[in-house]
Amino acid sequence: CPSSQLSRSEGVLCSLIGCLSSGATVEQFEQAKSKLSALKKDPGNELKLKIYALFKQATQGPCNTPKPGMLDFVNKVKWDAWKSLGSISQDEAREQYCNLIGSLVEAEGGSSAQVAATPAGGGATYETLLVSTEDDITTIKLNRPAKKNAITPEMYNEIIAALEQAAKDESKFAVFTGAGDFYCSGNDLSNFTKISEGGVQEMARQGAELLRRYVRAYIDFPKPLVAVVNGPAVGISVTVLGLFDLIYATERATFHTPFTQLGQSAEGCSSYTFPRIMGPTKASEMLLFNKKLTASRACELGLITEVFPDSSFQSEVQTRLKAYARLPPQSLALSKQLVRSVDKERLYAVNDAEVERLTERWTSEECFNAVMSFFQAKAKL
Repeated sequence: CPSSQLSRSEGVLCSLIGCLSSGATVEQFEQAKSKLSALKKDPGNELKLKIYALFKQATQGPCNTPKPGMLDFVNKVKWDAWKSLGSISQDEAREQYCNLIGSLVEAEGGSSAQVAATPAGGGATYETLLVSTEDDITTIKLNRPAKKNAITPEMYNEIIAALEQAAKDESKFAVFTGAGDFYCSGNDLSNFTKISEGGVQEMARQGAELLRRYVRAYIDFPKPLVAVVNGPAVGISVTVLGLFDLIYATERATFHTPFTQLGQSAEGCSSYTFPRIMGPTKASEMLLFNKKLTASRACELGLITEVFPDSSFQSEVQTRLKAYARLPPQSLALSKQLVRSVDKERLYAVNDAEVERLTERWTSEECFNAVMSFFQAKAKL
């Protein structure tokens, strides 16, 4: 495979530069150097490419070189890997790089904590998220940029854990955002191809309970919850926005809930929150008829709070958030809980009803046919 051209020495160099640039200590630098060079197993071509791409993103930023010709196989594969990272920041790429090296060390029986970048504020570590606490703000970043941050069962569980952690830490509020060009592309539909030993019925039951817990984690979150929508949002990443307290979006963002197109039905309490927010007919246009909203239209309808130019999105939002983080924490939390208490029991009931309906949908022939049609259409592209 052409990607085998990535050498062990190149990987070592990437690790050292990546860890130093992310603010790692000298001790972490030395540990990274010795741990990576001492790996007994070749990480494989796929991981070598990821290491290469993260190194390029961390040191040079988003891919800025012309695409190699079709016959330049080696450089084309490497260019594609770098390009797939989209616009994630250099700091973010450095952190991902250190975490990746940590996971390789851990897989061989070492301690990933010695190499991986340590999240500010401590706490649990995650495979599909980047979670950090800084300036009294806990940030939960969906971290599958190559898959447009599509949500897997593992990711659902990690988000639940991250919300539970953020509820107990010293932060004043929590922020959700996505790595790369997408906020979130909704459920990873490959989930539907992984039938458990108990068959479709058991898979639907397990999925339903996970979804119930996931949505309840948003309903129960005691502090203000802010969404920083850095790109397109699809499915459940859109529907749970009705449970957030503040939603900022870049002008590039879109909001799409193609449930009936996939033979499914609404979730995230959107069957209750969306009609309240934008009125029943506009909610139906989204939830029943798969209408995709631009960021400006979503703002007009009240689904999101404010839209920013893409060029200044991150800087303007961060300025706002840092100002909010100076507000008294108890006042923020208690005010949020007063607002939520009015609807809390109703939201529980809506969540239960939506999960029950989805369980039926997931086991229906109509849903099966719709999902299969999606995969067939995708395969033709």
